[in-house]
Amino acid sequence: MKILIFGAGYLGNRCAEEWIHEGHEVIVSPIRVQSVEDALRGIHTHKPEAVFNAAGVKGTPNVDWCEDHVLETIRGNTVLPLLIADACQQENVYFLHIGSGCVYYGDSSHADKLWREHDHANPSVVYSRSKYAADLALATFKNVGIARIRMPLDSKPSPGNLIDKIVSYPEVIDVENSVTIVDDMVEVFRQLIEKKGEGIFHVTNPGTIRHREILDLYHEIVDPEHTCHWITNEDLVKRGLAKKGRSNNFLASERLAELGITMRPIKEALRDTLEKYARAKQSCRCEDCDGGCGCCGS
Repeated sequence: MKILIFGAGYLGNRCAEEWIHEGHEVIVSPIRVQSVEDALRGIHTHKPEAVFNAAGVKGTPNVDWCEDHVLETIRGNTVLPLLIADACQQENVYFLHIGSGCVYYGDSSHADKLWREHDHANPSVVYSRSKYAADLALATFKNVGIARIRMPLDSKPSPGNLIDKIVSYPEVIDVENSVTIVDDMVEVFRQLIEKKGEGIFHVTNPGTIRHREILDLYHEIVDPEHTCHWITNEDLVKRGLAKKGRSNNFLASERLAELGITMRPIKEALRDTLEKYARAKQSCRCEDCDGGCGCCGS
């Protein structure tokens, strides 16, 4: 399969690496899409069977940046995917876009508290609103899929990996969430592209996990010397560690099952991920990164 990727960041390159290894022809476009014509140029040049959008704006160092950069956030997370979708519709090419499960805050109204793909979201911050706006528009198209992920946990060290993020914080909130194991996510994305899945899909591993459980396993498998101080979610804003509260939620992945796509239970997948992560850290030969540059584990 020939896949054109827009977005040469962490997840775009991660998917490209795995799909190329599997024998697919993958092009990570250098084009920064700012118009429909930009997207069409990439499609006309490479003539892909599918287009995958991994581009977007998360803010640096975190999503609080988006609160002060509203237009940049909307352009990157709402306008950009619509420009790509427009081009794909014109050329009748399947389009898969990475969405975010962070559009939900708190528990759903269902008895099990899980949010389904068809549930209306309740985004609070600029980042979540910009992502949800794209979901609402893209879901009206045929031949378009939206794959929502949450807090990616990867077996390969990277600044975008939740493992690297939380172990770098001296203070960590102990909250329970649905999360996405990147090794599984890459495979699910490929299957969605091959099956041309339409509409919204929650790409999260079944079950939920607490930050404390992640770090307990990290302490057991990776670094027995690691320590941190635990705080509450409310402390984030009260102590000035964040401008607004973060999204915490539990997601159901009902629509993947409709296409025969499965993901490993989170507890099983997390241990496997941390064991691979530990090996990646140990095998890194970089002198200065201490195994966290993302180059190891290949």
